[in-house]
Amino acid sequence: MRLQNKVAIVTGGGSGFGAGIVKKFAYEGAKVIVADINIAKAKEVARTFESFPVETDVSDSESFRNLVDKAVKRYQKIDIIVNNAGITHLPKKMEDIQESEFDKIFAVNAKSVFFSAKYLVPIMKAQEGGAILNVASTAGISPRPNLSWYNASKGWMISATKAMAVELAAKNVRVNAIAPVAGETPLLKSFLGEDTPERRNQFLSTIPIGRFSTPEDMGNAACFLCSDEASMITGTILEVDGGRCI
Repeated sequence: MRLQNKVAIVTGGGSGFGAGIVKKFAYEGAKVIVADINIAKAKEVARTFESFPVETDVSDSESFRNLVDKAVKRYQKIDIIVNNAGITHLPKKMEDIQESEFDKIFAVNAKSVFFSAKYLVPIMKAQEGGAILNVASTAGISPRPNLSWYNASKGWMISATKAMAVELAAKNVRVNAIAPVAGETPLLKSFLGEDTPERRNQFLSTIPIGRFSTPEDMGNAACFLCSDEASMITGTILEVDGGRCI
């Protein structure tokens, strides 16, 4: 098993890509903490994959600290954090987005990464190793129109990944990101604006492989980057996008 004896936190683990990552990590032998703002969904996933659910608002400092404290109390260490929780806004002109929408997007998509560093990096340094994986997006590499502030939040995450990687490499803490294309998750309808065959075909036409990404795709990519097989890889943004960013 590729993650045997590893302890991993997956934020947004109650659905979508996060649930796919939890499933793969558990299959590969990890002890997984399923962190989600929707505790009912977290508990459902945790029951299925024999994991530990924790209600978490990743945009709130005390909630994130509580998550880390509970994980350490239960398992005495944390080897992996997957910053997967994320939100978007409906497709709109950039000037039509409300300030409250902008603030929420950056609180969830960006500030959560800051909190993961604040509360987990000291633990990983003390352990002399760890893996941090940020779930970015092709939106941060090849932006789509009318999703400007979501795109920008994922571009921030990509830059943060590289900055964290270069600072933490000497401490044997690796930091990478995956960049999914739009997938069959609860966020898909928000990206599309309206979930119609026409809008789906419009999105699919930009993906050379010809399909949306899946939670299984993300689980497989995340497992590799968080495993010892990737011990020489840090600061990398792995595009899991069917060729979208070529």
